[in-house]
Amino acid sequence: MSVTIEIDGRQLTVPEGMNLLEAALQNGIYIPHLCHHPDLPDLGSCRLCIVEVEGMEGVQPSCKLKASEGMKVITDSPCIHSLRKLSMELLLAAHPEDCSTCPKYGRCELQTLIQYMGVSATRMSARIKGFAQNDKNPLLIHDMNRCVLCGRCVRACGDLRGVGVLQYNKKELETYVGTLHDKLLTDADCRFCGACAEVCPTGTIRDLVEFTPVEKKDTLIPCQATCPAHTDVPRYVRLAKEGRWEEALAVVHERLPFPECLGRVCAHPCESNCRRGEVNEPVSIRNIKRYAAEHAGSELWKKNSKHLPATGKRVCVVGGGPAGMTAAYYLAKQGHSVTLKEAYPTLGGQMAYGIPSYRLPRDVVAKEAAYLNDVGVSVETGCRVTDFKALSAEYDTVLLALGTHQGVRLPMEGSELPGVLLNSDFLRDVSMGVETGMGKRVIVLGGGNVAFDCARTARRLGAEEIHLACLEAREKMTADEEEIEQAQEEGIQIHPAHTFEAILGPDRVSGVRFCNVKSFTFDENRRAVIEKEENSEHVIEADTVIFAVGQRTQISPEAGLELGRGNSIAVQPGSLRTSVPGIYACGDAVYGTRTVIQAVAAGRDAASEIDKALGGSGDISEVLAPVEMPDAFLGRIEGFGHQARQPEVVRDAALRENNFDAVSFGLADEGVRQEAGRCLQCDLRFTITPPRIWSDYDQNGKEAQQ
Repeated sequence: MSVTIEIDGRQLTVPEGMNLLEAALQNGIYIPHLCHHPDLPDLGSCRLCIVEVEGMEGVQPSCKLKASEGMKVITDSPCIHSLRKLSMELLLAAHPEDCSTCPKYGRCELQTLIQYMGVSATRMSARIKGFAQNDKNPLLIHDMNRCVLCGRCVRACGDLRGVGVLQYNKKELETYVGTLHDKLLTDADCRFCGACAEVCPTGTIRDLVEFTPVEKKDTLIPCQATCPAHTDVPRYVRLAKEGRWEEALAVVHERLPFPECLGRVCAHPCESNCRRGEVNEPVSIRNIKRYAAEHAGSELWKKNSKHLPATGKRVCVVGGGPAGMTAAYYLAKQGHSVTLKEAYPTLGGQMAYGIPSYRLPRDVVAKEAAYLNDVGVSVETGCRVTDFKALSAEYDTVLLALGTHQGVRLPMEGSELPGVLLNSDFLRDVSMGVETGMGKRVIVLGGGNVAFDCARTARRLGAEEIHLACLEAREKMTADEEEIEQAQEEGIQIHPAHTFEAILGPDRVSGVRFCNVKSFTFDENRRAVIEKEENSEHVIEADTVIFAVGQRTQISPEAGLELGRGNSIAVQPGSLRTSVPGIYACGDAVYGTRTVIQAVAAGRDAASEIDKALGGSGDISEVLAPVEMPDAFLGRIEGFGHQARQPEVVRDAALRENNFDAVSFGLADEGVRQEAGRCLQCDLRFTITPPRIWSDYDQNGKEAQQ
């Protein structure tokens, strides 16, 4: 039901019962305020929003008055002006005068009010509160010297989130906001949702990491920002917490065509950057994704999947790895006729021929590769392409997603000896059931995931003694921590901070000579600068050496394409166009060997660019599950800050010998929802309504008080 009221002579129709402050603000009439926030119950404590109402004695806080029929309101008068000024001076009496050095400078509501009202604290006798800044909590800083006791944080924590860990405390004569007995937030059952910082009008409660308004979303939702495909992690984790697996999987499918593969081998930068990790341990995001992919049905995401009408355009994708498969998948859904040509017998690229099957079973790869058939991609396996220009004459567009299937052999003494193998050849031969030529004592040179794949594969093939050596120190090794730990469980001996001096012979590999590394850096040209420890030279005996120090694209200059560093294909930044018109390239073939999730992201980018070139919109986005407004109410959970990360179920090391059976089984049924419940739900910050400040009204040309 609506009522008609009058504010400063303007007739307004507003919902009955709306508070007068919101009625004015929503109709372009600014009334100064500080303790009010549109998402929180009102206190009327700051006294800045006072107005005069016909028929009422004195002034009234507009945030506490409800609109009723015929109400007449005046928002400014000499009396109102004087009283507001007094209220503001009292607020500022104990407030620091270092605005320009405050981290919230330029984004402080109190500062805007000072500018709007032209008020200072000089008339009041200033006092110093003397609170020590509390930076001992994860994620948040509390600086109570800047607090104006507006109470927004207390109401946000209690009324909005239902957590209620913030309260008013007393220290001598000073009132301040804190926890019961001044406990650290982790011990006080804080949910670390950040609502307190979001509603704080000053620099009192703020994020530990500073950011600009442009950086805010990426900083506060780092799981989504650092995912190369920008998967909506908070959304599917929240659905997982509720046990809505089919919807959770649908959300994952919005950005990732192969979630079960990625649920096993994704490099999970989302977890490395998870804000929960600042509290205790990051959320096991990859395993939640894996559980959804393994246990949910596919009806929802397939039902809602888009497939645009046929365009008549023909695209050839060369390379059936994750980048090429992704690009082909989305281009087909955009209505183009897509042919994918793969040199090896099956699709998958490194997922099928590089990553060992104990990490990624081949039936999982085959299952998700079949999604290409579902969307109409024509797949030709065992088809090696060398004449790319001929293809470009046959198709409207050609995409090269060749991957990096050629291992790198370091130019060092003994590198050509019998018994020296290359990572890519070794792993591919194992995958295809081809004899590798591996002996019983193996040294793997390299410290990344591929190096550990080689070492752990050698163990399963029966190697009796396996060493892995790399230049990097143990804490700088690029392999996933779980890979390193599982390798050690399997008896692989790891030698970090080692130089590769020479492979010893003379007729066949007999060992490798190493030196210990004192320091290791790169110069401006990316050349290694190594300082060796004196008198540290030593030999490790072996009959097999496997280089795992990088991979390159198998393409020759005769292909007629401009090539870049490391035999990569040169492309125009952004467009992914090569030097030959009509030919594009993406993935490892462009930027070197990276991860499966990065390849998927590259395939998405390529599909979008090619679609635009073929006359489409380039919009490959999909909404496969209903988008819901998340519940702002979190509730208090005892011990939330100390909840431990749920462990993966891993096959015992003794059972891994001499077989390629799966090592990890992900999270147990009873633990996965509990793990999802550990999420801080950082995205809830962005459901909080931004406050209205007077400059907003000026910028929009709306009426503002003078």
